[in-house]
Amino acid sequence: MLSVEEINEIQNEIKQYPYPKVACIDALKIVQQHRAWVSDESVSDIAELLGMSAEEVDGIATFYSRIYRQPVGRNIILICDSVSCMIMGYESLYEYLSKKLKIRFGETTSDGRFTILPNSCLGDCDNAPAMMVNNDHFNRLTIEKLDEILDRYK
Repeated sequence: MLSVEEINEIQNEIKQYPYPKVACIDALKIVQQHRAWVSDESVSDIAELLGMSAEEVDGIATFYSRIYRQPVGRNIILICDSVSCMIMGYESLYEYLSKKLKIRFGETTSDGRFTILPNSCLGDCDNAPAMMVNNDHFNRLTIEKLDEILDRYK
């Protein structure tokens, strides 16, 4: 069940648009902001508020890689796996991260600190390989840089 605060925030977004359905992405982002991810129950609640089916809301949620439909860690590592990043060595960086954190794509560390997810493009091909941690963008990555980057996030 959505909290009163979430409902109020979503209703404020609905007022910004001519049709409630247009606020779907905003509603998903609001719920994720409060809960770190969007559960099936939240999808149903959002659908009811916006006059949509749960399937329509889920279709929108699953289209966007930054809407998380399962629990995630406090810090989300998005590793670009585009052709440019692949050519520039993303695979060795991913393997290093995977061994260091003891997780693979889609998994979360046992302490809940990190989740690693693939991302098809971060739009920084001329500075590959690239990744994001939360909203922070990093490029021209090396294994040495990875250790420095991970130390910033608790």
